[in-house]
Amino acid sequence: MHSAVLLIEFGSIILGLGLLGRFAARFQLSPIPLYLLAGLAFGEGGLLPLGASEEFIATGAEIGVILLLLMLGLEYTATDLVSNLKTHYPSGLVDCALNALPGAAVALLLGWGPVAAVVLAGVTWISSSGVIAKVLGDLGRVGNRETPVILSVLVLEDLAMAVYLPIVTALVAGAGLMAGSVTLAIALGAAGLVLFLAVRYGRVISRFVSSDDPEKLLLVVLGLTILVAGVAQQLQVSAAVGAFLVGIALSGEVAEGAHTLLSPLRDLFAAVFFVFFGLHTDPSSIPPVLLPALGLAVVTALTKIATGYWAARRAGISVKGRWRAGGALVARGEFSIVIAGLAVAAGIEPSLGPLATAYVLILVVLGPLTARYTEPVATWWSRRREPGRPERAPRAAEAEAPVAD
Repeated sequence: MHSAVLLIEFGSIILGLGLLGRFAARFQLSPIPLYLLAGLAFGEGGLLPLGASEEFIATGAEIGVILLLLMLGLEYTATDLVSNLKTHYPSGLVDCALNALPGAAVALLLGWGPVAAVVLAGVTWISSSGVIAKVLGDLGRVGNRETPVILSVLVLEDLAMAVYLPIVTALVAGAGLMAGSVTLAIALGAAGLVLFLAVRYGRVISRFVSSDDPEKLLLVVLGLTILVAGVAQQLQVSAAVGAFLVGIALSGEVAEGAHTLLSPLRDLFAAVFFVFFGLHTDPSSIPPVLLPALGLAVVTALTKIATGYWAARRAGISVKGRWRAGGALVARGEFSIVIAGLAVAAGIEPSLGPLATAYVLILVVLGPLTARYTEPVATWWSRRREPGRPERAPRAAEAEAPVAD
């Protein structure tokens, strides 16, 4: 009986997601906000709460995030990653300063104390790699010139989590300096080892994975990715970082074949991830914290746009590309919820969880909209302010770019 209910619930969810996806495609919208609203409708306090399939959906959601980052990693080589990190690390510092400080300031103003301030700083700092990867794919921008800049900021954030998460875990648990240092050393060592193997032995890994049989290639790539992601998470390194590094470790025909085979699976499990996020948001907990969450969301949406604009400008991207980069970085999601969950589980501040949930819900809905409309709105505003100004001729590097503005 339980099995039958699980199949009915999960089948209904998949069918509903398909219909929502078709509706969004008809009006040229991202389906992500619709998936989230569907999760709210069937989650805690929703219209029709689910029961039997919740654990299954949770597993599917984890796989969805892993596949999103794997597919993004397949677009770039290990050499690209190292080059981008060396070039864009100042953007990571600007990102941290502009987006972590507002969260810390709000927590201190509300009287929540320094530990809650560190937690809320992480909630507002880290963009959602899963949401942004899906939005870039939906909008057909994976090959755009500004996308490596966006990717570099996201990777720097994900790698920073290898340092940040152990620190937060130690703070909320009240661990001593020695215990916190050991946890941090393990996390840094694991992240460094995975990155070293991906950069140094990427070709060996590609040869090991390579197969002319699509079935074998799919099983090996998927199994390797989930295995590495699980080991990374066990060592307190982001599972998303592990999946992304597997992606960049694969190159050539292996990467192209894996991309083709895994695209349908990515779309399926990514949709499940967004539904799962909505399922665990009780609509009744949102109104009491809506006003501070909304104010914080507006401020940090603007600071993320400024971050992307600055990073793209530093990389020599055109003005339109700068606005696209900024708009794409606005969404928060999976990492913000994980960070807030650590504090909630430790009983640091009762109001932190609902505020973080409302904050993320606002920006995960707003993010796809800013990704799509920031550049057109900025262009319209610029022309309105200076109606007689002639269009600037593109620089030679921009004129030769494969993707136009």
